[in-house]
Amino acid sequence: MKKPVIVIILISSAVVLICLLSSLYVVDMRLQAVITQFGKPVRIVTEPGLYAKAPFIQEIRYFDKRLLDWSGEPSDILTRDKENIGVGTWARWRIDDPLKFYTSLGMESRGKGVLDEVIESAVKNVVSSYTLREVLRNTNRKLEYTTKELEEADIIKRVTITMGRDKIVEEIREMARRALEGRYGIDLVDVRIRYINYVEAVIPKIYDRMRSERIRIANKYESEGRREEAEILGSMKKELERIESEGYRSAQEIKGQADAEAMKIYADAYKKAPEFYSFTKTLATYESIFNKQTHLVLTTDGDYLKYLKSFQDKEMLITANDGR
Repeated sequence: MKKPVIVIILISSAVVLICLLSSLYVVDMRLQAVITQFGKPVRIVTEPGLYAKAPFIQEIRYFDKRLLDWSGEPSDILTRDKENIGVGTWARWRIDDPLKFYTSLGMESRGKGVLDEVIESAVKNVVSSYTLREVLRNTNRKLEYTTKELEEADIIKRVTITMGRDKIVEEIREMARRALEGRYGIDLVDVRIRYINYVEAVIPKIYDRMRSERIRIANKYESEGRREEAEILGSMKKELERIESEGYRSAQEIKGQADAEAMKIYADAYKKAPEFYSFTKTLATYESIFNKQTHLVLTTDGDYLKYLKSFQDKEMLITANDGR
């Protein structure tokens, strides 16, 4: 064969191969496809497999048919009880109508942009209608507090959970679904609150409020401590006075009984030997009165010196008898 013929055959084969390759396409089981011709959709493929299309004039747009994740930016929201909080949310969504999704949005990134607007709007509208406690809690279950004062403060507020976090999240999800329904070919599977926190601007105020609450509790404890201290000291002083009074009374009773017993003994002794008792008592008074610095002026016939005089008379009589 001549060279031109071979070249023509090779070129023709290449063209046929290129046309064949451009007319065949594979849809993965994780994807779905929209076939467009001159920009207009002409066919939707949702099942996996090998398919054919018109070469060159038709194009394929693939869209994921799995669950897709969405994470929104924190939204600053003022709750019904005037608490400024930041709410972070996440969602799961999928493209359930690729034709409508392609004609309305065209790309998955635009779908995420729509979710940004719809979900964040629903979160702000719903959360701002409830108090912070409603958004945080699900039930009226009694909480455990670090101090009794905080528990009493919570009881005084009489906070009652009527909706709860789960129902609020469900309300957000339904509101977002209604906003998306029939418009973009998006199925919003789920919406959840990822976190709730105070916005950075109000955190110092929250700390100041917590600090003031703790100072108030500490002052209350200190005041109660001083009151109990005064009561304990007063009771102790009263008890001490009672003990001293009872001790003094008991001592006086014992002393009186001892004095009475001593007087009785003295009286009994005096009755048995009056002269001897008088003698011993007189000698005792001599011993307690007389010393080197004692000066007494008494008459010679005084009763106080009768035992001295009798002792002196007896001594003179003994001396006289010894002289004879």
